[in-house]
Amino acid sequence: MVRGGRPLRGTVTISGAKNSAVALLPASILADGEVRLDNLPRLSDVAVYTEILEELGGKVTRIGDSMVIDPTRMRPVPMPNGKVKLLRASYYLMGAMLGRFGEAVIGIPGGCNFEPRPIDQHIKGFEALGATVTNEHGAIRLTAKKLRGAKIYLDVVSVGATINIMLAASRAEGLTIIENAAKEPEIIDVATLLNAMGARIKGAGTETIRIEGVDRLHGCRHSIIPDRIQAATYMIAAAATRGDVVVDNVIPKHLEAVTAKLQEMGVHVYEMDESIRVVGQPVYSAVDVKALVYPGFATDMQSPMTSLLTQAEGVSILTDYVFSNRFKHVPELVRMGAKIRVEGRSAIIEGSKLNSAKVRASDLRAGAALVVAALTVEEGVTEIAGVEYIDRGYDNLVDNLRKLGADVWREPGDI
Repeated sequence: MVRGGRPLRGTVTISGAKNSAVALLPASILADGEVRLDNLPRLSDVAVYTEILEELGGKVTRIGDSMVIDPTRMRPVPMPNGKVKLLRASYYLMGAMLGRFGEAVIGIPGGCNFEPRPIDQHIKGFEALGATVTNEHGAIRLTAKKLRGAKIYLDVVSVGATINIMLAASRAEGLTIIENAAKEPEIIDVATLLNAMGARIKGAGTETIRIEGVDRLHGCRHSIIPDRIQAATYMIAAAATRGDVVVDNVIPKHLEAVTAKLQEMGVHVYEMDESIRVVGQPVYSAVDVKALVYPGFATDMQSPMTSLLTQAEGVSILTDYVFSNRFKHVPELVRMGAKIRVEGRSAIIEGSKLNSAKVRASDLRAGAALVVAALTVEEGVTEIAGVEYIDRGYDNLVDNLRKLGADVWREPGDI
């Protein structure tokens, strides 16, 4: 529940990156000793992954914002159904278990259902490394007597495929080269963890990654990078409410695309070493936004950005070149009075005043968009259903917004 109309003011501290955490947790499977992850966010996806690691035989201990995973007793337990269906990133179990055990049975992943995301590039990579991949009643079975390095060209830039191939190739024999690799900061984070475990990975963050396989990986300690999507959401919310917010514990370089667009609109943005200050202004100019692979404007941010663009004067066009139909939040914003129409990959957004309404989140970032929109409404209370999606990616969202002065609360019974 959101009673809007209040400018956000104060400081918010960003937690560890969700998109890193859901890859780093399964990466721990590859080690033969304890792996400690610091700056781990408290998210429903992390909780699900914790239960999966325990089902595989791992010992998991949570200590504040850290987690210690002991994978020494893990076994390649088949997981055709159950918790793997609850989150998209369960596909990282394929690469990790293939690398550690030479086999895996994993159900087709679930998660946010805004557009089908095939795993053909993942499978292409596993097969190039020497694995046999079959589909058995909706589950993927992978087997390999021996993984061998290979040269793999990804037909499309895929974060998931890049990380999954890195996981398996870390324990393969010989050299693996991934070409047309994704460059996201989360890939560098995973490579940093694997290298700390004894892997030999070079080029993470570029389009060509080289992995020299090793026989074993040991335990280590690793601190997760800040969540750039969470940070950008608070930046956008500060601008939308004409507030003044310091977003702390961030890597400003990871947010350059968002910062540039906010400044183009007329928002005042000040970068510091590990924080960014966003100062909203009375009037914003319409801008065009293109969601692209990193270092472009992140597709995960186009939904909240849509809400902000309703507060600009004139007509903005937001085009998503990563996903062709990621606009399920638009009908809900229209329900709130937004003037938006979707044409193919683009949303045409006319500046408008939003009203309170009952709306429903259809996925994680759509939920964030509805929260941003609700914060701008000057009268009434906006009721947002489907908050379980929001809990997948935002650590302490309600508490953080309250500390910034927002009137936000959960009704009894909300997940």
